[in-house]
Amino acid sequence: MDFTLEGPVLEGARVRLEPLRAHHAADLAVAVEEDRGSYAFTWVPSAAEIPAYIEAQLARAAEGKLAPYALLDRASGRAVGVTAFCDPRLWPAGDALFAIEVGFTWLAASAQGTGLNTEAKYLLFRHAFETWGVARLDLKTDARNGRSRAAIERVGARFEGVLRNWSRSSAPGEDDLLRDSAIFSITAAEWPQCRAGLEQRLGPAH
Repeated sequence: MDFTLEGPVLEGARVRLEPLRAHHAADLAVAVEEDRGSYAFTWVPSAAEIPAYIEAQLARAAEGKLAPYALLDRASGRAVGVTAFCDPRLWPAGDALFAIEVGFTWLAASAQGTGLNTEAKYLLFRHAFETWGVARLDLKTDARNGRSRAAIERVGARFEGVLRNWSRSSAPGEDDLLRDSAIFSITAAEWPQCRAGLEQRLGPAH
């Protein structure tokens, strides 16, 4: 049987990851209109663009290219951001993954630095390595985005290098430009140590 990229509900002590759906739009429209100062190197939709954004993400999901999530703060029950599994790479038989990327992540300003993103990454990584059995997990960001690069390193990913002119820039005002991408990864051999570090950061609930 061919592998189908579908992300199940993933639940932690502080965050719940639900497959992205239209009913998350109202919460995300509020979340995205908080302080947008941290979005300098990535495109994040405005409140008015949220319905079309969700529709586009679900279209990519229907093509098997993406498993998008709404990131819910369990304390409030509100969606405060999004993330996704993306770029699945399959073994030649097509029935299993050997690698996946975690990306398409943005959070409301009030959710940044609270530990919600760290726990979300922990849940996504654990599912990728321990349920899907991937050999490698990728993360990447605009090479200029020092804040994002530091956050990726803090969750245990290893910096591999910068790929020049790797993709179209998603920074506001750079629609016709290419960006350099900083590439990070975690391998299956590194996952146990990475998991232990994340669990230590997240505390006794894990």
